[in-house]
Amino acid sequence: MRADRSRLGAAVDAAFAPGGPLALALPGFEARSGQLEMAEAVSAVFAEGGVLLAEAGTGTGKTLAYLIPAILSRRRVLISTGTKNLQEQIFFKDLPVLRDSLGVKFTATYMKGRGNYLCLHRFDAYKEGGSAQSLGFTRDESLYVRLIDAWRRETETGDRSELEDLPEDLPFWKDIAASSENCIGTECPQYQECFVTRMRQRAAESDIVIVNHHLLCADAAVRQSDYGEVIPSCNYAVIDEAHQLEDVATQYFGIAVSNYRLDDLARDMDRALGANLVPDRDRADALKDDAERVRAHARAFFAALQMTRFDVPGVGASDSRIRIGSSHMLKVADEGAALVRAIEALEADIALAREVPPDVLALGARAADVRKDIEFLVRADDPGFVYYLESRGRGVFLRGSPIDVSAIVRELLLDRMAATILTSATLTVDGSFEYVRGRLGIRHAREVRLASEFDYARQAILYLPKRMPDPRSREFTIAVAREVIDIVKRTRGRAFVLFTSYANLREVQARASAEIDYPILVQGTAPRSALLRDFKATPNAVLLATSSFWQGVDVVGKALSCVIIDKLPFASPADPITSARIEAINARGGSAFGEYQIPLAILALQQGLGRLLRHRQDRGVLAVLDPRLRSMSYGRRFLASLPPAPVTYQVQDIERFFAAEGSAAEEHS
Repeated sequence: MRADRSRLGAAVDAAFAPGGPLALALPGFEARSGQLEMAEAVSAVFAEGGVLLAEAGTGTGKTLAYLIPAILSRRRVLISTGTKNLQEQIFFKDLPVLRDSLGVKFTATYMKGRGNYLCLHRFDAYKEGGSAQSLGFTRDESLYVRLIDAWRRETETGDRSELEDLPEDLPFWKDIAASSENCIGTECPQYQECFVTRMRQRAAESDIVIVNHHLLCADAAVRQSDYGEVIPSCNYAVIDEAHQLEDVATQYFGIAVSNYRLDDLARDMDRALGANLVPDRDRADALKDDAERVRAHARAFFAALQMTRFDVPGVGASDSRIRIGSSHMLKVADEGAALVRAIEALEADIALAREVPPDVLALGARAADVRKDIEFLVRADDPGFVYYLESRGRGVFLRGSPIDVSAIVRELLLDRMAATILTSATLTVDGSFEYVRGRLGIRHAREVRLASEFDYARQAILYLPKRMPDPRSREFTIAVAREVIDIVKRTRGRAFVLFTSYANLREVQARASAEIDYPILVQGTAPRSALLRDFKATPNAVLLATSSFWQGVDVVGKALSCVIIDKLPFASPADPITSARIEAINARGGSAFGEYQIPLAILALQQGLGRLLRHRQDRGVLAVLDPRLRSMSYGRRFLASLPPAPVTYQVQDIERFFAAEGSAAEEHS
């Protein structure tokens, strides 16, 4: 092991050395001290095994710090990121440079979730079914079917993102996607030609496999099936943007049923019958009746669930997620039992059907899966889960999520690896990794903390207004709007204004839009990617946004020169998962506020403020408008976590800061 570590360490040092391959390939490249320290730590863990926790401040260059040891280790390494942007940066930008410069041959595969890929078998069936209908496809459907049909013959990947003219919300995509629910595995007549099969084969032959946390967790959750997983076995992993892992794991290791899921099952049964996949007419008639009963009992079950909203104290019409328990489920027990019986009848009739293709048998397996999930959720008696109802548009979702995912992450992810690196710009609270260790079930780990390479004393100032009302008061949002207007006028737009709630965003928007002359973009008016593109392309723009813009967003240069945050981003204690975790910590004698709520908010605040400086030449203003930073005792913990920029309480200093920038530029010229 020492020899392996020595050899790998020497090779990594040579790659980063002055005059070395990176310096020759990247003009102006100079390895940073933090980057070298992290690369050394990553090399040690790849050589000796174990877990590394690496907090690498913005500007450290952490991506190259783990990619180069991964490549030079000559092992298959799985790299999981929190965002699509980082996936694409690694695959399309970083790896080509390293392939050309390191003098080492390696292969890489970029993997997305199965739902991104076309299922050839399902598409053929869909195309034939539409053509056979008396009315056929609509004009739009025919256009998109022809577009996909032409593309499928030339694409190497089957990844829908190649089709720029395909709408993001194409209604029938889920009918033709290669999702695990649709897949019939090796029984499929197009299994060898399948894009997912080919992607899995490429990944199994690759040295570097790039995924995201959603695919990583979804894959781990279905590994017990024969064909659900797509990620090949890897013994070495890098989890970048690791601060997101707990939330993603909570989503994918939970249980959920919805009216959509039941509708899709019944509809797919109807389609199979319409395509004459069940030759026995008596059995086909029985299955048709079964599908209609499933549909009817599902409507009754989800309608009864919706009525339980009125039994939960303090729930308003706008609350989309409502925590429920076994007492609420008792009120829908009859409807749940009737739905389970209807699904059992469908399962039984499929099992009795003779000479039916794998597509029909797969519907029986789907029916069994959804029945088991309903039975689990209706019991609502597992103390390790929190149960809740979620409404989104016409969708009604009954969910059970694990309260604590630490054991799951340890067993299904960490313990399966010989070596795992978990890294992010935000992993420590109060200078310690203790919080993230506990949340992710990490027992033993090496640790390395690397400060940001940015010069905050020169590149930024932190503005904390002297007087602000209590955040719980009606006057607070009025004061926030006043501050936002004042700040944005001084920064000439070029700002992200990040809110902790849509309600605050809408009220500030209403007040500020009349007084701000700069273009205002608002989350919810367009897809996130379109808003980000428009912000970068629109001079002096101001973006008003909530949680999805607090992380994973990069705007380099003067287009973003100010980040304003309205309130400390505490997770709502009314959220079902948050409330269950608070109760669990308090029940074991801990202090949920100090151990969970504050650390979680600190990491979120660091992520939000981290949007400002993305390059050594960036400059700008950070503003946090919440008075609790100074008025509450816990505010000291937040203040200690803020970037080390000079603090001002005078809004006029913002103008002076930018005036100094202009003077410096003029003097330089």
